[in-house]
Amino acid sequence: MQARTYGTLLVSIATIMWSTAGLFVRALDLDVWTVLGWRSLFGGLALAIIIFAKKRISAEAGKVSLYLYPLFGLMAAISMYGYIGALKLTTVANVLAIYATVPFVAAAIAYLWMREKISRRVLIASLIAFVGVLIVAGFSARPQDIAGNALAFLMTLTFSVLLVAARRYPALRLAPVNALGSGFCVLLCLPLMSHVMPSPQEILVLALFGSTTSGIAYLLFMTGGRYIPSSEAGLIGLLDVVLGPLWVWLVFSETPALSTIIGGGIILISVFWYLWSGVRGAPPRRTLKNV
Repeated sequence: MQARTYGTLLVSIATIMWSTAGLFVRALDLDVWTVLGWRSLFGGLALAIIIFAKKRISAEAGKVSLYLYPLFGLMAAISMYGYIGALKLTTVANVLAIYATVPFVAAAIAYLWMREKISRRVLIASLIAFVGVLIVAGFSARPQDIAGNALAFLMTLTFSVLLVAARRYPALRLAPVNALGSGFCVLLCLPLMSHVMPSPQEILVLALFGSTTSGIAYLLFMTGGRYIPSSEAGLIGLLDVVLGPLWVWLVFSETPALSTIIGGGIILISVFWYLWSGVRGAPPRRTLKNV
């Protein structure tokens, strides 16, 4: 399997897993901070199991400065926390519109940090996808949304930094980074979340929610992001905007708005055009054996 195909596959699987978040949220009758706290806890536990189960440690792991782990772990926590905080202070549409800048932000950071070139296809596809998300959002910005929009951009910025860092430091072990991020996020949520123990059924849903969308999905996305350009990974991640409403519609019969359907169609077209044109015109690439 080619490295680019492997990376694209992991990022796509992670995005599909993230897109199921709405299903778990609909199945829980808890406040957002309680959901985020428990989700982060179970996500961290899932990653801890992966860390301890993986007995073989790369010889290159020691080449990474230890301070990078808490630093990037804190960024992961800020990204998780900022997402929920933004949803509390502004509309979902605004958060989606700002999140759509991930390909641009990641590409800019990768260029400044790694001198990674920005291809014309990425720019074209990202611009088209951004138009689609603006249609989903409905241009619904209000003056009182400034704080929420700022948190949404902070979430986008920290997530983009993590995405580029995965490529910048190949020896960086991503499971500990995301496990630390989950732990920091639990600490941030403790003062705001309910301290009443959820029911056994809710605990089961939270465990599935955390282990899949917070633990495994983050790990897969960051790992896959090592094998493809950061801007490309960010572009594929925008499929979350389309798939999230789709799953909720299929399971809970929540009919999406016309703007969501039109904008989502534009996003799908931009992502698939980018991937298809890349595969069609791509030169022979290194395989995983050479990575």
